[in-house]
Amino acid sequence: MSKQDYYETLEVSKTATAEEIKKSYRKLAMKYHPDCNAGNPEAETKFKEINEAYEVLKDEQKRAAYDRYGHAAFEQGGGANPFDFNFGGAGGFADIFSEVFSDFMGGGQSRRSASSSQNGDDLRYDLDITLEEAYSGIEKNITYNTTKGCETCHTHGTKNGKEAPQCSTCHGTGHVRRQHGFMIMDTPCPDCHGNGRKVTAPCPDCHGAGFINLKKELKVKIPAGVDDGTRIRIAGEGAAGLRGGNNGDLYVFISIRGHKLYERQGENLYAQIPVSMTCATLGGTIELPSVDGRKIELKIPSGTQNGHRLRIKGEGMPRLRSTSKGDLWVEIKVETPINLTARQKELMEEFRSISGENNCQPEEKGFFNKIKDLFKAA
Repeated sequence: MSKQDYYETLEVSKTATAEEIKKSYRKLAMKYHPDCNAGNPEAETKFKEINEAYEVLKDEQKRAAYDRYGHAAFEQGGGANPFDFNFGGAGGFADIFSEVFSDFMGGGQSRRSASSSQNGDDLRYDLDITLEEAYSGIEKNITYNTTKGCETCHTHGTKNGKEAPQCSTCHGTGHVRRQHGFMIMDTPCPDCHGNGRKVTAPCPDCHGAGFINLKKELKVKIPAGVDDGTRIRIAGEGAAGLRGGNNGDLYVFISIRGHKLYERQGENLYAQIPVSMTCATLGGTIELPSVDGRKIELKIPSGTQNGHRLRIKGEGMPRLRSTSKGDLWVEIKVETPINLTARQKELMEEFRSISGENNCQPEEKGFFNKIKDLFKAA
C-alpha cells in the first residue's frame, strides 16, 4: 500500500510555513499520542505516521528533497530508514516532541556552559526600625550569613585549584533530560548537581564547594523617610560568585515598628487626641510631641466637635530624597466629664436650664428635628 502524502498526514498545504507545520504537528501529536489512546493500535500507527512526516518536513533539506522526489527520496539506495520511533529511546519521538514543546518545557532556553562563570545568589535581610529612626534616617550595623569565594582553589572547588573536568553524565550542560509519558523535562544533573563539571579531588578548605560560609558585618545607611516595606539594594554584598562570576546583591527590607501616638500612612501622620469638653467648647491650645522630640502647639477652635480633624502642615514624615514633609492630622476626641462634684453638677444644670432651644449644638438640634418630622409622618 502506498504511503500517504506527508502534507496530507500533517493536514497542511504544500505551501505551509514551518510554523504552520509545527503547529499542526503539535495538535495531531497530542490527539494521537499512545498515552492518550491506550490499547488503540490505529492511534499508535497514526502517531508514527505524523512523526515520520514531521521529521521530514521540519528539515529544509529533507523537505526540498521530498518536494522533488516524493517518498522515493528516502528509499531505494537512500540507506537505512532514518526514522526510528522507539519511544523509550533518546531519539525518535522524545527529540521531536521536546523540540515542538520547548516553549513549555524551557528547552528553548540556552543552557549554561560548563566552563562559564556562575554569579552568586542575591540575599535578603529583614531590618526592623522605629518610626523615629525612619523620620531622621540612621546607620545600622547588621550581621548576616553569606559566602566568600575560596582563595585556595580560586572558587573551582578542586584540590589543584584548576577547573574541574566536564561531567560525563550531562556533557557539561548541567542538565539531563527526563521523559514521563509524553512530557519531556530538563532537570539538574544528579552527578554534578547542575554545575556541568564534576569535582573528583575536592579542595581541602571548601570541600569542593568553591566557597566558604561566613558571618559578615555591614553598616547600612537608612535614609530619612523610608516607608514600611522599602527595599534597599547593596550591590556586591550577596553570596560569592564562582569561577570569575560576580557576587550577588544584598537586599535589606525595612519594617517599621508601631508608634505609641502616631500612625503612618505614606508621608502623613495621624493621631487621636482627647480634649476636654470645656476646651472643645471654649477653645484652647494643647502641646504635642513631634516624632523627633520637638513641641508642637495645636490650637483648638471654640466649638470643636468630636471627630473633627485638624491639619498641621509640614509635621508629617520626610519625603524620600526630598526636603519637604507630609502633614500631621489630629482627630479630636471630645471627652464627657465624669465623677462631677455637687457644685459642677449644679453649674451644668444651670447651663442646661438657660440653654433651651438656643444651645447652639447643631448636630443634636438637627437630629431631633428629623425625629419630629418622622413622628408627623407617622
